[in-house]
Amino acid sequence: MKVKPQFAKLSAYVPGRSIETIQKTYQLDTIHKLASNENPFGCSKKVEKAIRKYFHTPNIYPDGAAMNLRIALSAHLNVQEEQILFGAGVDEIIQMISRALLLPGDNIVQADLTFSQYAHHAVIEGADVKRVPLIAGVHDLPGMLQAIDERTKIVWICNPNNPTGTIVDQTNLFNFVKQVPPDVLIVLDEAYYEYVTTDCFAETIPWIQEFENIVVTRTFSKAYGLAAYRIGYAVARKEFITQLNLARLPFNTSTIAQVAAFGALKGQKFIQKCVKENEKGRQMLESYCRTMGIKSYPSQANFVYMKLSNAEQLSIRLEQKGFIVRAFPNGIRVTIPKQKVLEQFIKVFSKVYKKRK
Repeated sequence: MKVKPQFAKLSAYVPGRSIETIQKTYQLDTIHKLASNENPFGCSKKVEKAIRKYFHTPNIYPDGAAMNLRIALSAHLNVQEEQILFGAGVDEIIQMISRALLLPGDNIVQADLTFSQYAHHAVIEGADVKRVPLIAGVHDLPGMLQAIDERTKIVWICNPNNPTGTIVDQTNLFNFVKQVPPDVLIVLDEAYYEYVTTDCFAETIPWIQEFENIVVTRTFSKAYGLAAYRIGYAVARKEFITQLNLARLPFNTSTIAQVAAFGALKGQKFIQKCVKENEKGRQMLESYCRTMGIKSYPSQANFVYMKLSNAEQLSIRLEQKGFIVRAFPNGIRVTIPKQKVLEQFIKVFSKVYKKRK
C-alpha cells in the first residue's frame, strides 16, 4: 500500500525504553526518568478528587465541547469560551493547525533546534520547512522575519523553547509580531508557561485582541502534571477557532482528561509550590554546570539543556547508572527532579563525566 511520498522523509516518534526494561537490562532497583519533562510532584489532589466519580461511566461518550472545562478555563484566562480549542495534548493542536493551513508548496518558519512536531506535520502536508538557527539557544527573530516569503503560512515560536529552555523576551517578541505579515499565522507555543519566573516574559493572550494572526498554545501535561491524560488547548480569535474546529475529531478529549484538567485548574497553590521547587532545582543544576565548566542555556522551563559532545554515549552511561536523560546531537536535556534526586544525579553525572574526559 502506497502512502504519501513525503512519508519517506519522516521517521515515527520512538519513545525511550520503559523503566521496566532498563531495570531488567542493568539489574537496577531504582530508575529516575529525567527525559520527558514530567512534573516530579505529580498532580494536585484536587485532580484525584475530581476524577473519582467518573471511573464508573466508561460507556458514556465525553462532552465533545468540554463545556465545564471550557467555562472554567475561559474564566481563568479571561477570554471568551469561543476562543478556546481543546486537543489531546498540544501535539494534536499542532496537527490540526497544520492540516487546516498548509498546502503542498507552502512553508513554515521555525528554529532549527525546537519541538520536532512542527516540522513533522508540515512535511506530512507537503509543505517545506525553513529552519533558522538559534543564537545562543534563543530564537533568531530577525532571521525568522527574513525567512518569511509569499508561501509562508505559519511561524512557530516555542517560548520557552524546547529543548533549550530559553525565552524570547516581551519587547523583542512584540516587535517581531508587529512585523510579521497579517496573513501569516504566528503560533506561540507556551507549553512551559507556568514555570516561567522572569519578569521580562510576555503575557501574550491579551495580544490576540490586537493581532488576529496569533494563536497561543498551552498544556496541562507539564506543570499541572496531567501528561497521561493528554489534554492541551489553543487560544485565538473566535473566528479562527471556529475554522480550526472543522479539523478537530469528535470526542477528541476524554471525559477523564476534561475532568482532570477541571480539577487541576482549582489547584493553583499546588502549581505555585511546584514552580518554587522547580526554580530552586533549576538554579542548583545551572550553578553546578558553571562549576564544572559546562555550558548550559539559561532556562525558564522545568529542564536544563547541557551542551556536551558525545551526548549519546553520556546518556547511555547515565542510563546504566539509573538516570534517563534526553540526548541531542550536541547536548543532553535534563528534567528538574525533586531535590534529593537532583543531588544524586549530580553525584552520578560527575563520576560519569570525569570518566568520559
